Amino acid sequence: MFKRPRRALPLRSLAPNILTVLGLCAGLTGIQFAIHDRYELAVLAIAVASIIDTLDGRVARLLKGTSKFGAELDSLSDFVNFGVTPAIILYMWSLKDLGGLGWIIVLAFAVCGALRLARFNTALEEPDKPVWSVKFFTGVPAPAGACLSLLPIPLYFMGWEWLREASLLVGIYTGGIAFLMVSRIPTFSLKRTQIEREMVLPILLIAGVVAAAVVGYPWAMYVLTGLAYLAMIPFSVISHRHHVENSARLSAALEAEEETLV
Repeated sequence: MFKRPRRALPLRSLAPNILTVLGLCAGLTGIQFAIHDRYELAVLAIAVASIIDTLDGRVARLLKGTSKFGAELDSLSDFVNFGVTPAIILYMWSLKDLGGLGWIIVLAFAVCGALRLARFNTALEEPDKPVWSVKFFTGVPAPAGACLSLLPIPLYFMGWEWLREASLLVGIYTGGIAFLMVSRIPTFSLKRTQIEREMVLPILLIAGVVAAAVVGYPWAMYVLTGLAYLAMIPFSVISHRHHVENSARLSAALEAEEETLV
């Protein structure tokens, strides 16, 4: 009998999955850092995992290495990195002082992360979505939610030492971020954002300044970025409502035109 030759896979098809696995390792390492009370590195590990999460999908599309396996791996990695790990880090940092209530908050955050990812995956298969819908997420994305949930820890590093003892306040804040993840509140998506050519150089200059600020004042920039994201949510709601109203007016106009033709 002749054995069927095995089909070789191009190395480029593995690159996105390798990135996803590296992101998963970064997220899980955050738990190890928290166990040893190294919370600076724990927060950094989640930040690295979120950066990798923004890259692996783009690398997959760029190299034409997208696959069902990669999509499932990415989704499972996101649940661990942005649903489980930040909740455990917060529990070990402060929420454990609340006893059973603290663990309930951890479970609630993890479950909300899972529900957020499940809704995102099913939304990808929805047909007949308006073109403008790609500009928005429904609720806060899991990576952003994870980074926002850890915001009290950088504040602690900046001198807000009392915050670690305010476990109930941290728990309420964590619950609020969990709610934002599973809510129907529209938030901006930058995936399809287009930039005018004349804005390229100013944006590159701003990026350089921001990079220097991150190196010099990492925790202050972390906090400012998180607060800026939260401040943008009302504007995303207004923008989404504007698109919905325009779509409704356009649909009404088309229906009126069809009735006139009939």
